[in-house]
Amino acid sequence: MLLLPLLLGAAPDIVVTGRDLAALGGEAAAARAVIDRARLTGTASGRLEDVLRDVAGLQQFRRSDARSANPTSQGLTLRGLGGNAASRALLVLDGVPQADPFGGWVAFPAYQPERLGRVTVTRGAGLFAPGALAGTIALDSATPDQLAPLAAQLAAGSRGSVEANAALTGQMGRGFATLSADYARGDGFVPIRADQRGPVDRAAGHEQASLGLRAVIDIGGQTELQAAMLAFADRRDRGLAFSDNRSEGADASLRLVGRGRWGWSALAYVQARAFASQFGAVAAGRTAVTPTLDQYNTPATGLGGRVEIRPPLGGGAELSLGGDWRATEGRTLELFTYVAGLPTRRREAGGRSAVRGGFADLSWTRGGWTLSAGGRIDRWTIAGGRLSERVLATGAAVTDSRFADRSGWEGSGRAGLAFAPGGGLTLRAAAYTGWRLPTLNELYRPFRVGADATAANAALAPERVRGAELGLDYAPRPGIRLGMTLFDNRLDNAIANVTIARGPGQFAGVGFVSAAGVFRRRENLDAVSARGVELDGAARFGGWTAALSYAHADAVVRGAGLSAALDGLRPAQTPRHMASATLGWEDGRARGRQPASASVTLRYVGAQFEDDQNQRLLGDALTLDARLAVPLLPGLAVEARAENLTDALVAAAVSADGVVERATPRTLWLGLRAAL
Repeated sequence: MLLLPLLLGAAPDIVVTGRDLAALGGEAAAARAVIDRARLTGTASGRLEDVLRDVAGLQQFRRSDARSANPTSQGLTLRGLGGNAASRALLVLDGVPQADPFGGWVAFPAYQPERLGRVTVTRGAGLFAPGALAGTIALDSATPDQLAPLAAQLAAGSRGSVEANAALTGQMGRGFATLSADYARGDGFVPIRADQRGPVDRAAGHEQASLGLRAVIDIGGQTELQAAMLAFADRRDRGLAFSDNRSEGADASLRLVGRGRWGWSALAYVQARAFASQFGAVAAGRTAVTPTLDQYNTPATGLGGRVEIRPPLGGGAELSLGGDWRATEGRTLELFTYVAGLPTRRREAGGRSAVRGGFADLSWTRGGWTLSAGGRIDRWTIAGGRLSERVLATGAAVTDSRFADRSGWEGSGRAGLAFAPGGGLTLRAAAYTGWRLPTLNELYRPFRVGADATAANAALAPERVRGAELGLDYAPRPGIRLGMTLFDNRLDNAIANVTIARGPGQFAGVGFVSAAGVFRRRENLDAVSARGVELDGAARFGGWTAALSYAHADAVVRGAGLSAALDGLRPAQTPRHMASATLGWEDGRARGRQPASASVTLRYVGAQFEDDQNQRLLGDALTLDARLAVPLLPGLAVEARAENLTDALVAAAVSADGVVERATPRTLWLGLRAAL
């Protein structure tokens, strides 16, 4: 597919959209937040995981971003529903689920914000697919009206950092195609807090790249074909010897969208992932590191599809009917139990899972009232589970477990009501249920973080959520919007890493744990209850914009049996308060594609606990980001950016011996941005 010839010649008007079917009217009853393209491409960090923090209450498992975090800690959640590595919010790109097929975390280096046109966050469980316990985060690729025929950016930053991206967009008849690439590297910062570092601590570097190709073609009959491919590579060092991380992935999808009297869409996709990670044990005084684990490969695949049809009903009624399917398969290959710096055992653990479901969603709008009701029924299977551990020297089996296949049915639903009496006011209410299947990682893979060890649990049950919300949206005039939502959720069978005992000792599923560590096992808690409030606001006055988001979540663990000691505590990695505020300006008189602009962003995250027993506290943090762009020529601008301008300490993790790991320190950038 050649784009440059298309760019040089005249082209007809584009009639395809590159998007899915429009949202049903019943979405008026949902608590939604939209991040537009200007914000996506105008953040200080230039990273998707950072801009998502504009939606207060949306968080990763840990506070660090994809330049320094362990990739397995980057699961997404909302509404204080507790955290582990797996996502409790469903992330989709052009309708394709994006969670890692093995572990449920998100490969953020794959998603260059310049490729995206908007992000829509729907809080609360939804019907799109299983896994949307806390909400759905929909990434939509940019459309030609949002893209220049040729765009590029180059920036240099603190600690040897470099970022570069470029994109070509051209028309193909009544369609279009986009080819984009990006690259980022940096020497990194030392993750450990300055006053706690030892001789073994070093800067944690990273190198990341991705390549995307997307084509949208009008095939006649008010039908368009959307084809996409995305590949990425990610290398990170965690600031110690034996702490390398490596991720690669490639996705491909095809989607047909019909926009005739009968609206319909059909999607098919494939994911391929590989992940590798090393771990080391740090001696007292941080004077030496010895290898403890080499997770040298974690291959995983995901296959899926979705079909939706919308019969024409008329009379203000809209109906969506359809079904979907997703299958995952993966395994981890590891070397462990090191003696004199060499591994003595090999582990293989993994399995496969699948979910097949059908859904129906009905909306009706009349006279300012909107009613919606929908449900889905899903059949899940978990099969082929295994855990094998062998002595390298002899091949003798230490553990050779085959876990029983399981299956079951899950139902979920959502009902909503919205009323718009006039004057820009909308009152809304909704109630919902949802569920999530345990990941293959949670079911079968034991792991270690420092001196702590956590065993897998092949008997984990699916998580289930029940929730309700009341809210209002107020838009008295164009450019001004306020929203408030009160919510109450209960997550039954919440999967958590539960402390069983403290070392030293030999424990089933993980082996020896030293006196400096604790032994945990993945368990289903009775429940996590979370209630709170979300506030969102935005205003535009001339060239000035302001946006504010605040979330308060009172989250509590309900535990019994093994987790009885956790009853009444806060879930790990769950702050009570989160807030974000941005003030921006853009020169509306500018000619060309690169107007002068500036913005500042304040973000606050409240204190949270590292562990399930609420003994390792991560303090609150307030950060300041800033960005300034000044045009040099039509289509060319110089850009200065500052992340964490005050160099605030943002604690991302704390170990059993009190050693604190930080997120991104002050980072300054200077670069050029071109659009032709």
